[in-house]
Amino acid sequence: MSEVAAVAPDHASSSAVRSLVGPDARQQTTVDDIETWWVPKQNLVDVMRRLKTDPDHRYEMLFDLSAIDERGRQHRAGQPDSQFTLFYHLMSFTNNKDLRIKVALDEQDFQAPSITSVWPAANWYEREAYDMFGMQFSNHPNLRRILTPPLWEGHPLRKEHPARATEMDPFKMTPEFQEAQQQELLFVPEEWGMSTGAKHTDFMFLNLGPNHPSVHGVFRIALQLDGEIVVEAVPDIGYHHRASEKMAERQTWHTYIPYTDRIDYLGGVMNNLPYVMNVERLAGIVVPDRAKVIRIMLAEFFRISSHLVFYGTFAQDVGQMSPVFYMFIDRERLLTIIEAITGGRMHPAWFRIGGVAQDLPEGWEIMVRDFLDYLPARLDHYGEMSLKNSILKQRTVGVGVYNTKEALEWGVTGAGLRATGLDWDLRKKRPYGGYDQFEFDIPTANNGDCYDRCVVRVEEIRQSLRIIRQCLDNMPAGPYKADHPQTTPPPKERTMHDIETLIQHFLNVSWGPVVPPGESSTMVEATKGLNSYYSVSDGGGMSYRTRIRTPSFPHLQMIPLISRGFMIADLIAIIASIDFVMADVDR
Repeated sequence: MSEVAAVAPDHASSSAVRSLVGPDARQQTTVDDIETWWVPKQNLVDVMRRLKTDPDHRYEMLFDLSAIDERGRQHRAGQPDSQFTLFYHLMSFTNNKDLRIKVALDEQDFQAPSITSVWPAANWYEREAYDMFGMQFSNHPNLRRILTPPLWEGHPLRKEHPARATEMDPFKMTPEFQEAQQQELLFVPEEWGMSTGAKHTDFMFLNLGPNHPSVHGVFRIALQLDGEIVVEAVPDIGYHHRASEKMAERQTWHTYIPYTDRIDYLGGVMNNLPYVMNVERLAGIVVPDRAKVIRIMLAEFFRISSHLVFYGTFAQDVGQMSPVFYMFIDRERLLTIIEAITGGRMHPAWFRIGGVAQDLPEGWEIMVRDFLDYLPARLDHYGEMSLKNSILKQRTVGVGVYNTKEALEWGVTGAGLRATGLDWDLRKKRPYGGYDQFEFDIPTANNGDCYDRCVVRVEEIRQSLRIIRQCLDNMPAGPYKADHPQTTPPPKERTMHDIETLIQHFLNVSWGPVVPPGESSTMVEATKGLNSYYSVSDGGGMSYRTRIRTPSFPHLQMIPLISRGFMIADLIAIIASIDFVMADVDR
């Protein structure tokens, strides 16, 4: 069976899971290989608790939580009637399995029980579902908007909400509305879960951000301080929100690709990869080997690029100024190679449904080999300059510590999880896109602190160089794009040779390929952790619903846990060690 074909349910697994989801649960077949069950909402919390704690299954992580507005969907065969669907994506790292739980909701009874008592990471995800859909969660500790302003009208991911500014009335800022907005911005500590004082002390409150060089984007943390000691640190996000998931509903499957580049804006084509792989799975497209290896090579180049930015700014945030300049020189050299291959730098949007945009240019091997020979010695120098620097170690060792259990509770993936000692990398555990053909190691550390998170990412640069060298030495021959009617666009060089390809090219670019009805989720080991796209096709030329699960969103939610009791200077090191970009958080 090809990697994009529908996978039959594992009946043994289904039988075992049924005992946990209950006799009233109903199974759904999806295009991907994720076991999917519908459960009654009154049973939801008990079901989730059983799934998390059952010794044989142990779905330790709530990977994602969101909703679908079903009111305009035509193809829902085999699913219960519902106006809205609430879905949960669970992961078992013990058994290397995923599970999707769904709950049917009606607009007249638009609520579900909160599962924050089971997974604390559900807090922000439920707030996002409330913000985007208007869904209520009973017993949620602080159910308020998280991405849009407090006085925003409507809920953006509902189908009746406009998708373009031209569909809305002209914006007007009346004096009354401006005053109301200002009142909403007033800081009231109690609304943030803080108190103004305690026995023998009065607390001070400080805004870190939303415009501050150490918060790496438009990001705010409200700090409750006892002197310089952090009593509470509450993140405030949404300043960068631009409705990326909403835009997926108005763009064709093909024209949405450039929007994915801007999610983790340091990840480049790494953002394209889960999206195009997911569409390929839905459409039944098998990607040629040459295209797979080209994709892997470019994705690993962007992993190095992102990690170099992290490495330099991490050292800078704890007071070491020189490394960031050296590392940006290396990154510039890397981006020159990317530009030579793709024609773009940070946002080439170069991957396509079915392959890549063009074949590799002449002379690409020389540039790549020179870089592979150049960077290892530079990394050795940076290790002496930074990782062995006694001041950097004093600022980061033992700071911002969390263990593996806490990481799984809060949805931490990527280097942050591996720094706790868990050797879990999707490229190894569930090889995708051709990674099963490559030899590389999974870097880990044991202390789960700021220093170890840096150490893991530095070693990941070396492993990426190792993967790229294998791409260089073993690049397959053959086409760079699949020969399939849904491949978008078909190879350009053929459009002037036969009218059928020209017509296909025109239709797939202007109207978009018509993807068969279905649901599928595809994840990759991205620069900052696990990134996934969950797409729902209703048999048209654009997505009915696209859900983007990013790693940075849950990572920031963990800041209060790992910063209490430290000083403000330590908080700067903690923020730097997380390695996030706000476009990845807010989407």
